[in-house]
Amino acid sequence: MVIKIYNTLTGQKEEFKPLKEGSVGIYNCGPTVYDTAHIGNLRTMIMYDIIRRVFEYENYHVNQVMNITDIDDKTINKSKIEKISLEKLTRHYETIFLSNIHSLNILTPNRLLRATEHIKEMIEMISVLLEKEIAYNTKDGIYFSIGLFKEYGKLAKINLNDEVRERISNDEYEKENPRDFALWKFYSEEDGEVVYEAAFGKGRPGWHIECSAMATWALGPTIDIHTGGSDLIFPHHTNEIAQSEVATQKPFVNYWIHGAFMNINDAKMAKSKGNFLKLIDIEEAGVSALAFRYWLLTSHYRTPVNFTLEAVKSAQIAFIRLIETFVRLQEVEHEHIHAHADKIDYKKEFKTRITNDFDMPGAIALTWDLIKDHSVEAKEKIALLLDFDKVFGLGLNAVLDIQKDEIPAEITVLAEAREDARKAREFEKADALRAEIENRGYEIKDVAKGFEFKKK
Repeated sequence: MVIKIYNTLTGQKEEFKPLKEGSVGIYNCGPTVYDTAHIGNLRTMIMYDIIRRVFEYENYHVNQVMNITDIDDKTINKSKIEKISLEKLTRHYETIFLSNIHSLNILTPNRLLRATEHIKEMIEMISVLLEKEIAYNTKDGIYFSIGLFKEYGKLAKINLNDEVRERISNDEYEKENPRDFALWKFYSEEDGEVVYEAAFGKGRPGWHIECSAMATWALGPTIDIHTGGSDLIFPHHTNEIAQSEVATQKPFVNYWIHGAFMNINDAKMAKSKGNFLKLIDIEEAGVSALAFRYWLLTSHYRTPVNFTLEAVKSAQIAFIRLIETFVRLQEVEHEHIHAHADKIDYKKEFKTRITNDFDMPGAIALTWDLIKDHSVEAKEKIALLLDFDKVFGLGLNAVLDIQKDEIPAEITVLAEAREDARKAREFEKADALRAEIENRGYEIKDVAKGFEFKKK
């Protein structure tokens, strides 16, 4: 089925046409690992995951690449504040990030690229831009002259004033104020030990060049899809386009996909304002990671959402009801099926919705229609729910695994009695209980925190 995507570049929903038949290359703007990701960041990561899952559901070979920004102004400043090395800081927060996406059942990207491991590619791209004389040298670094790139601002729909020649060395600057941006920052004492040698002067890369260099290195000069939050349209993605297209002389990205903001209690979520929540915060408030994922699926990725604990807890109730329904369906042996002349082809309808710009709210609504439909047998509902969950990622397979591996209560009682005997050094009794457990078809193993067992 044709996948339709809203392309930020054209402002229209378009039919996806891959560079290579049956394959899709996707570049995700990943985390800047100077702090724990907030739940707004994680909404974007779930968007990435849904996009990948939809393409895989439609039998595409997906090459998903995500960067890890482990060198920029924020990471360097934080490492100085905490008085630890840049590598130690960034690896710490990278580990937390990977743990968060695992909790949310987000598929790990095919390739995770750390910026610090691709400095060579950044230096090479900057060298090309210098040769083309669209980059220029100043006392503090190498800058990109946006006035010389005629299509500058096409993604963000910015009308560039040709007379603009202000420079900005900081990676963060006023939106709607185009300025020449730093490709390379010459070494200063503030950078400490963070320095790399380059023919044009030792220093470190600017933020924007990192993604351009890594994306083209991993996926080629033209990429099928590039994704990010809507806050990255300008300046980050705007600058990526400019430097990449000058360097390669080819279109950088065919389809740009951007996710909307998440507010918290009607205010914009931002680390700089201290107005944000982390995944652990909502878990401690009684919301599971998968319930949070379910809540996000009920809103379209291009629609801003407002996080309130009440709203997410309400979604969690619906999510629990979905799991309970799925479990009950396993127990249905005989059911009365109502004949329906116009029976819905749920699989076809599901594909129609998910391929229409990743319409997850529509797909979730269809799922509840399926559950309530008395003309569909329980066995068929189970198969369809498991099939749909290949895209939703709500862990229904894990529910089945838990049921299959469920340990009968009497086995647990025997194991606990054996553990008590073992602690009391009543080894004959412990051995007899082990033999009884094994006679009932289970193996028990002593571990540091007690015991564990499995079916033989």
